[in-house]
Amino acid sequence: MAKEGYTGPLENIGCCCHRIPKSYKPGMRVPGHIYATDKLLESIRKDQAADQVANVATLPGIQVASIAMPDIHWGYGFCIGGVCATDPDEGGVISPGGVGYDINCGVRLVKTNLFLDDVKHHIKELVKALFYTIPSGAGRTGKYKFDTTETRRLMGEGPKFVIARGLGVARDLDHTEANGLIDGGDPHQVSDHAVKRGAEQCGTLGSGNHFLEVQVVDSVFDAEVAKAFGLELNQICVMIHSGSRGLGYQVCDDALATFRNCPQKYGFELPDRQLACAPADSPEGRKYIAQMRAAANYGFCNRQLLMHQAREVFAQVFGRSWDDLGMEQLYDVAHNIAKFEEHTVEGKKKKVWVHRKGATRAFPAGHPEVPEAFRAVGQPVIIPGDMGRASWVLVGSQGAMEKTFGTTCHGAGRAMSRTAALKDGVGRKIERELEHKGVIAMASSRNGLAEEQPKAYKNVDDVVEAVHEADLSRRVARMRPLGVIKG
Repeated sequence: MAKEGYTGPLENIGCCCHRIPKSYKPGMRVPGHIYATDKLLESIRKDQAADQVANVATLPGIQVASIAMPDIHWGYGFCIGGVCATDPDEGGVISPGGVGYDINCGVRLVKTNLFLDDVKHHIKELVKALFYTIPSGAGRTGKYKFDTTETRRLMGEGPKFVIARGLGVARDLDHTEANGLIDGGDPHQVSDHAVKRGAEQCGTLGSGNHFLEVQVVDSVFDAEVAKAFGLELNQICVMIHSGSRGLGYQVCDDALATFRNCPQKYGFELPDRQLACAPADSPEGRKYIAQMRAAANYGFCNRQLLMHQAREVFAQVFGRSWDDLGMEQLYDVAHNIAKFEEHTVEGKKKKVWVHRKGATRAFPAGHPEVPEAFRAVGQPVIIPGDMGRASWVLVGSQGAMEKTFGTTCHGAGRAMSRTAALKDGVGRKIERELEHKGVIAMASSRNGLAEEQPKAYKNVDDVVEAVHEADLSRRVARMRPLGVIKG
């Protein structure tokens, strides 16, 4: 995380939106728009993420504004929580830094027909079984092994490939963004090294902020939408947060090496080399897009296999099949991705590349890409918080289409760097602190818990308040953690 704070302009333009004017930095083609309450602005000014919003505003072909969500914090090139739409007809670029190293990092929420009274006396046994069944930690491999040919097929077909092997059911696809398959992915464009890194990691959590949590619905804010989503008070859910593991990381790394000389080749300048990009319609751009889409399909498969293992553990602990336990997927949505979508820009419909890096698609009621089961109310938006406080389910709204290219926040957003969180955790027993709050936590390393302690994050309730007030998405239900496993 950048050490110096941001001292530039943030002009309040209403509806929880703060503008960085085009005059702030030479080369800005559009203003910056940061969505936040006044309370959150104090933490946002503590690093250089806002300056990164201004840097992104210089990219060729950018439309309307360089946008950031209230969970914004410093990232590689683009800030985390950033949104950028570019028009290929105006020389618009595609940027790996605008997607992130963990391509299709995302969240899946699984419902159950269990309630708090059914689970509270089994939570230690349940968390222990989940921890020893589901691989977690940096570089960990799992029980699912795929050779090179199978891994490329998996990237080409998405979760349909593993469901055909009995690792899920077809209705899981209906509740996955894009049915778990981003069209246009080309697994044969992905390097052999990336494929090798992914061959034994599908179905593993990874490290960092990735987790699997057992949660209970502790508040319902919109009873009608909650009913449509099948959520009710005291219901037990499972939230899974992971991405495309080493495969996605390698795809990003490969692309950054290719893109390094593209600004000079295509005649534009960048204020930060970490913004490396190429015109979306160039050979380099088209190759990365094909690779990125294939890696995204791997990410959907990873969460499918993580869910399958969680279902098996619940069945073992409660002595009933997962089907009998009602373990149905509410939704799975990416929050690190670039997608080619139609949006209305200055009164005209056009297709643009929407980069969402730590930002979640939030389409409203009636949108054709919202699953039919939810089309009358809008897309479920899953927002993980920290492991000591809460997570949320929101619903997409029309305001997001008008202001942020159909996008809202993706989580709480870091308030401390990992280094600072580790230092803060010296001499403390984070797992005991969490247990005193009613949360059973198990992690592969002590550092994993210290880096991800609740204090390291903003309060997700504050972040959700900002996107609700800005009409980027609306509150539906709040969940608090009962048990968590981490890398």
